Amino acid sequence: MTNQEIIEAIESMTLLQVKELVDELKEKFGVTGAIAVAGGAAPAAAAAEEEKTEFDVVLKDAGSEKIKVIKVVREVVSGLGLKEAKEIVESAPKTIKEAVSKEEAEKIAEQFKAVGATVEIK
Repeated sequence: MTNQEIIEAIESMTLLQVKELVDELKEKFGVTGAIAVAGGAAPAAAAAEEEKTEFDVVLKDAGSEKIKVIKVVREVVSGLGLKEAKEIVESAPKTIKEAVSKEEAEKIAEQFKAVGATVEIK
């Protein structure tokens, strides 16, 4: 097949088919990152491949050690009093931190897991 024939074949595909093709090409050739695809599908394919850079940390369950979890909430969220931290813990699931880096989100999650709480990084 010539390059032109490949381009024409891609142009006739649906967006979902193009995405599946891109995924198969990545797997076949071990490519990471966005692959440019002809036919106007490149912006959509590139947007689908963007990596998330900001994460939210959500307290799902405080577990049995609520006092320890309250202390961690006060460490993580600056300026909270005991009452506010207790309200956050008791109203789980509750977002603790928003729009933090992946590394910071993982660090915060580890702090909560160390005291028996269940957290989720979104």
